[in-house]
Amino acid sequence: MLNRKIILASLATWGLMFGLANNQALAEINHNHEVSTTQFRQIEQSLPIKAAVTIGGLGLMGLELWWFLLSKPKS
Repeated sequence: MLNRKIILASLATWGLMFGLANNQALAEINHNHEVSTTQFRQIEQSLPIKAAVTIGGLGLMGLELWWFLLSKPKS
């Protein structure tokens, strides 16, 4: 069991180190190439679409809470 924990911890450490190194390299590349911020433009969404997405998200969160808290039988 101890070996398994050591292996998982070392894999997580290596993944974190490589992830941070990759992000630093990408930041240096992006810093060298100036990107214009005008390439993105805001798209205005209609109120019914905003409401539908909000209601759908709240419904999914409620479903998850029900699933994890209330769907188990009382013992």
